[in-house]
Amino acid sequence: MMLLLLAAGWLLAGCDSEGDKFDYQKVGLLISGTEQVPVQRFTVDELPAAYAVTVKATRRCAHPVTVRLAIDTALVREYNKEHGTAYYAVPASAVTLEHSEVTIKQGEALSDAAQVRVVSTDGFIEGATYVIPVTIQQVDGEGGEVIESSRTLLLQISRIISFYSLDNSYQASSNYIFPDEKMVNLTNYTIEFKVYSYRFGNVGNIKRVLAIEGKNEEEANMFRFGENGSAGGDILQWVLPGGRCFSSTHFKTNRWYLVSCTYDGSTFKMYVDGVEDAQASGSGKATPFQRFELGMSWGGYRSSQFFSGRLCEVRVWNRALTASEIATGFAGVNAHSDGLVAYWKMNEGEGHIFHDATGHGYDMDWTDTWRDDSENGVLVHHDYSQYIQWVKDDNNKVAQ
Repeated sequence: MMLLLLAAGWLLAGCDSEGDKFDYQKVGLLISGTEQVPVQRFTVDELPAAYAVTVKATRRCAHPVTVRLAIDTALVREYNKEHGTAYYAVPASAVTLEHSEVTIKQGEALSDAAQVRVVSTDGFIEGATYVIPVTIQQVDGEGGEVIESSRTLLLQISRIISFYSLDNSYQASSNYIFPDEKMVNLTNYTIEFKVYSYRFGNVGNIKRVLAIEGKNEEEANMFRFGENGSAGGDILQWVLPGGRCFSSTHFKTNRWYLVSCTYDGSTFKMYVDGVEDAQASGSGKATPFQRFELGMSWGGYRSSQFFSGRLCEVRVWNRALTASEIATGFAGVNAHSDGLVAYWKMNEGEGHIFHDATGHGYDMDWTDTWRDDSENGVLVHHDYSQYIQWVKDDNNKVAQ
């Protein structure tokens, strides 16, 4: 009885939202799992990996119904356009669909299963999120009609990835300043990073993570925990041009978070793990991106404001990402994404250079850093390459 009530709700929702002229005398057909959202996660640990796809009816079928399923990659482009996402269609060589014709027997409401198999991930672009669009292509039999809002299932391939990250040392806290010709005025932008804390202090015991700013620290976007005025030492503060923003989230130790901060020309928004967390207003001035600060480098504050934790996936964009785009970037993004200015994965695992994955020339060599040693406004050159530390363990895993 509950299934019938839910099915009726899906039918009404589909008709109202899409203008379907559904024949209520017929049985409604849909791909299992698409009742609320069409995107489902398909975890791929080892190859080949299989996912069972079935078709269900809104009530028991009076006659046998045969449904032909297909993988139609063109549907990914259509979905991206409609929903503002940036999914990639899985390459044809990477996936197979076995037993593509399924049948709902007379007197039943669920079909036998087709098998979607991922047989290879060769050629997958690092940071890209791939989906397999499985759709109802044809229905044979009496009385069955497809519910359009549930015709297609998008299987999001989720791979378990182990990665290196930067393991912070207060002695590495310093600034890298790019040449003048690399300065970019960010009028609309997104700044992202992944952060993992070993410990937090109390309010007033500041822990500085990083800053993206102008050559002389002007119009900085700076991120720190424990600032006065917050509700706890585990609250992240975003110091933005002409304003302040505190996270609603109380961050926990020993877990990764993706922080994404956007400015669309009028509103500053902070997202935590892809979910909008806070908003703020500010001056609206452009950020003249030319300088990256790791930790708190000024004078003797390197140790007292040291953020004890890990850092990776630092990204600077020249546009405000949508919530849908942010939600797909926890494991990484395509280094050639539209609007991506600089991208430091910080997963080198060795050496002292943070490479810019975009190829735009924003590599940062920690033999060539600058900081104000004496708190007098004079920058002094430092080679802090020996303090760059890398870590890779069971905590550094992510499902892409």
